[in-house]
Amino acid sequence: MMTACRYTFLIKTEEMIMMRLGNSLFHARKKCGLSQEEVAEKLGVSRQTISKWETDETLPDIRQSKRMAVLYRVSLDDLIDFDIDMKEIEQAIEKSSVEKDEQVDWTKAWGKKYPILLKYQSEVNIPNYGMRLREMLDELKAEYGYSELDAFLVLKDILAQEWKKRKEK
Repeated sequence: MMTACRYTFLIKTEEMIMMRLGNSLFHARKKCGLSQEEVAEKLGVSRQTISKWETDETLPDIRQSKRMAVLYRVSLDDLIDFDIDMKEIEQAIEKSSVEKDEQVDWTKAWGKKYPILLKYQSEVNIPNYGMRLREMLDELKAEYGYSELDAFLVLKDILAQEWKKRKEK
């Protein structure tokens, strides 16, 4: 017997897969420089069908998915998992170096997207929060033997996980 919690999990998982697939189809098509009309013509479907696949209203069948993979010059697995933004981020991380990272003003760079990063310094009691964060970093280093950088990365990851939990509520 399926519990309500398990059923909700399955529905959410299916929605996430569909959302990711539509996004993948869109980015793969764009990367190939094709319009929805061109793809529709090559697959023998309407432009509206392509739009519905890309906006997650409906799913393509396996035959159409295989044909799109060939058209977009990617494997079916890659098409399903295709996320141009994630691939670009991973490539940028691989190419980055400590020296370059230290030269970048990350607050200013991210501040273009998130203006709060450019103005919070005049509003927030930074010494208070800084002290509490340093205490947490020191605790991670003492309790787990982490280096300064590892303790920072762990604390940052914990904060990111907590942010995701709050967004889900």
